[in-house]
Amino acid sequence: MYGLRLFLRRSLPLLRQARCYADAPSSSPQMSFTFASPTQAARLHSAEKRVNESTTGARKVLATHVPTLQVLRPGVVTVFNEDGGATKFFVSSGSVTVNADSSVQLLAEEAVPLDGLDLSAAKANLEKAQSELVGVSDEAARAEIQISIEANEAIVKALE
Repeated sequence: MYGLRLFLRRSLPLLRQARCYADAPSSSPQMSFTFASPTQAARLHSAEKRVNESTTGARKVLATHVPTLQVLRPGVVTVFNEDGGATKFFVSSGSVTVNADSSVQLLAEEAVPLDGLDLSAAKANLEKAQSELVGVSDEAARAEIQISIEANEAIVKALE
């Protein structure tokens, strides 16, 4: 019994010092990336792909990233291709899951290429929603209008 106590006393400090960082990348890290919305899905593979997503702050995801789950807010998602080109999408909301096997799933409620949006229409929708908010007393209708305002503000910010 004394031997077991002595062993535990000596080994516990070593166990507490264990680090839980991502593994060092191999010579050619691979990241499987899936970007999907109800209207479209794309499964992409590349040697080194990066994704910037709009959450409570900007995030960058590389191959061998630490596993995580994030919630997307309205904003721009930039996908960097292996050739260095970038594609920008406006995402209304959704989630990003990074797995231990370097696979990433970005699931968006709505995703539109940034060049498919119109700044003047977004500003008009924003003004309309802000004027509707003044006369609404129903909580459910008020919440819908607040969501519309938040999304249109994000679109205007992305396009300016």
